[in-house]
Amino acid sequence: MATAKKDFVSNLPKIYSMYTGGFIAFVILLAIAEQMGMPNKIIGYIFMAATIGLYAMIGIMSRTAQVDEYYVAGRKVPAVFNGMAVGADWMSAASFIGMAGTLYVQGYDGLAYVMGWTGGYVLVALFLAPFLRKFGQYTIPDFLGARYGGNIARTVGIIAAITASFVYVVAQITGAGIIVSRFLEVPFFFGVFFGLGGILVCSMLGGMRAVTWTQVAQYIILIIAYLVPIVWLSLKVTGNPIPQIAYGEVLQNIAVLEQQLGVEAPHSTPFNITDRTNFLALTFCLMVGTAALPHILMRFFTTPSVKEARASVGWSLFFIFLLYFSAPAYAAFAKYEVYSNVVGQAIADLPAWVASWTQVGLVAVNDANGDGILQLAELTLQADAIVLATPEIAGLPYVIAGLVAAGGLAAALSTADGLLLTISNALSHDVYYKMVNPQASTTKRLTIARILLVMVAICAAAVAAQRPAGILALVAWAFSIAGAAFFPALVLGIFWKRANKTGAVAGMIVGFALTLFYLVGVQFMGMEKWFNINTVSAGIFGIPAGFLVIWIVSLLTKAPAQDVQDMVEDIRYPHIKQA
Repeated sequence: MATAKKDFVSNLPKIYSMYTGGFIAFVILLAIAEQMGMPNKIIGYIFMAATIGLYAMIGIMSRTAQVDEYYVAGRKVPAVFNGMAVGADWMSAASFIGMAGTLYVQGYDGLAYVMGWTGGYVLVALFLAPFLRKFGQYTIPDFLGARYGGNIARTVGIIAAITASFVYVVAQITGAGIIVSRFLEVPFFFGVFFGLGGILVCSMLGGMRAVTWTQVAQYIILIIAYLVPIVWLSLKVTGNPIPQIAYGEVLQNIAVLEQQLGVEAPHSTPFNITDRTNFLALTFCLMVGTAALPHILMRFFTTPSVKEARASVGWSLFFIFLLYFSAPAYAAFAKYEVYSNVVGQAIADLPAWVASWTQVGLVAVNDANGDGILQLAELTLQADAIVLATPEIAGLPYVIAGLVAAGGLAAALSTADGLLLTISNALSHDVYYKMVNPQASTTKRLTIARILLVMVAICAAAVAAQRPAGILALVAWAFSIAGAAFFPALVLGIFWKRANKTGAVAGMIVGFALTLFYLVGVQFMGMEKWFNINTVSAGIFGIPAGFLVIWIVSLLTKAPAQDVQDMVEDIRYPHIKQA
């Protein structure tokens, strides 16, 4: 068995190289079929069926009945491939669908998401990943329970992990529902539950082992799907195939078009939509939230060593960089195509994509002045439509639109898999096994984990079907919740031996509750904003409050036992013999 695992790991470059070549060949064959007359609807069905079928096959082949494999992939994932899995786990529907869309809508102000989400990995590398890997175990509540003693800190961690992950997974299922409903031409409600099926086949049988190897495959698809259309557009518009360089020229063209169209909030002008305070608050919350998301931190338990955990953070940043560095270009090319090729057309002659995306609820046209000509103010493009619709807006072959849809679905499914695993693991491992029935057999533990995963997934799909908010807003809320609940307790638990159970529990409760109170109060209860801070930055109140409460309460109460302080000392020096 050990030899088979070693052979599999050593063959990973060859396996995924063949997989990448096969996927590219598959796209080329579909492009040829389109030129030969294959209907667009059939192309959409083939993309959806082929990619979800592929993920299902990997999930089934990676099924396992071993606890170590189910929870942490046997701790055998090399740094490069863990980096790709983290990249896929990280680049959710919010990154793939929402990032460029937000930059399209907000222009400069949308860069808060880019800086916050990438900057957070610096915090992960410096403060958390290597130390949590040195600690070992399976989950973040495991660390809280061991570091602070007893089940109180573990329980608070479980509640916070479930809350943040549930909000986050609703956003991913929403993204999957949008893609499926558009490209399979079914109602959004059915699209949500179709996407749910794709999520479950990837994660239910093999846990973290299946999710890891599926996420590597999903990363390859999503990054190809993201880069191909903007490379094409860059070559088409500027003659330069490197969009990250060429889009500077496009920004100049957009500025000219904005003057002609009378745009009041230019794309490149800062703080037109978001004021400076909210811009900085959002960047801070996204950075801290990134460093505290349980489903991301869990991934660093899967590497063979502390060194590999630290290296995998670096690889994660590289793989994430490929998309995030391209998102501003994607937004710019999309806006240029809309301004130059859509605005000013006769409304009666608008292309078919307008009607298709109108049915999904992400595009609206209103001939306000009745002249039959589409004015910029008469076109509404929701942020969630930009990435998926741009290939059609630009008149690219439909196979490119199908490719982008497959990439967006890969992004949504990969993150949803990790989040559902986090929730089910918290319930099955941290609640059931650690607190209710420590004598439970392996079979019983894994059976309960799978049942809980399905139950949570169905609940999340039911919420997503109601469309409670936009994808990016849901994700930002999850980041604030996770940052306020976990970051102070994790960082002080690693770097300050004096932090104790009473302080940590009090700090986690205060940070978590304060963030939720502000978020729910302002968003749903009509409460006035504090200092005009938007709800996407609700953690700006909970995060510092958590640090302050842990510090004060820990100093006012009894210091941790010596064995706990020794454990902290051991965790902080990764070169000491690993557990």
